Amino acid sequence: MDVLTDEEIERYKRHILLPEIGGVGQQRLKRAKVLVIGAGGLGAPILLYLAAAGVGTLGLIDDDTVSLSNLQRQVIYDSGTIGEMKTASAVDAIKRLNPHVRTVVFEERFSREWAQLHLSRFDLVVDGSDNFDTRYAAADSAEQAKIPLVTGAVGRFDGSVTVLKPYETGPDGVIYPGYRDLFPEPPPSGLVPSCAETGIVGALTGVIGTIMSMEAIKLITQTGEPLVGRLLLYDALSARFETVRYKRRR
Repeated sequence: MDVLTDEEIERYKRHILLPEIGGVGQQRLKRAKVLVIGAGGLGAPILLYLAAAGVGTLGLIDDDTVSLSNLQRQVIYDSGTIGEMKTASAVDAIKRLNPHVRTVVFEERFSREWAQLHLSRFDLVVDGSDNFDTRYAAADSAEQAKIPLVTGAVGRFDGSVTVLKPYETGPDGVIYPGYRDLFPEPPPSGLVPSCAETGIVGALTGVIGTIMSMEAIKLITQTGEPLVGRLLLYDALSARFETVRYKRRR
């Protein structure tokens, strides 16, 4: 049921006090079923903040284990969880943070085939993956399933976030753009090095992951203006945010 218990009302009191969210918005959060792709640098803050916010069901898909080098940025884990499956360790952290959240775990890599079987169980996707194959598969699958997608990416000192709803029409009567309107094709394999090769500031993933969580909360509670048709860019070295608008090409 979506009715908030007395304990939940106290837990989410700071949300409920906000006129833009209130009790209705908190009930929407409790009713929401969100899939988070990846439990790494971006997935860690996404999972923590969505769990703290009271999202009723969190799906988590990842096939990796916790390693020592993860702990510099993947704050949902600690030294005692090294060697564990990230999904299992993340679920334990979520339960400690908020026992009201139901978790659904998939210890595998996201794929189009997986999406055809399972994506319809969720009403929002947040993609915190770290590779182009998964990003394109998530974007194409979410578009086909007509499910909103929050997607983000990080580099050494920079990051980006956008929201995709390419199955809805905007105020101008034009269908909102999709991921391939922004990035038509993935770059050639090996062209963009991974953070394991170039390094990354740990706190950067917290900045971008937290923004992605905020966009997800806005979508669920129907509050504010999500980043649909807008790409938010963050340059950590200059402490500068910029927003780039993009449109549908096809």
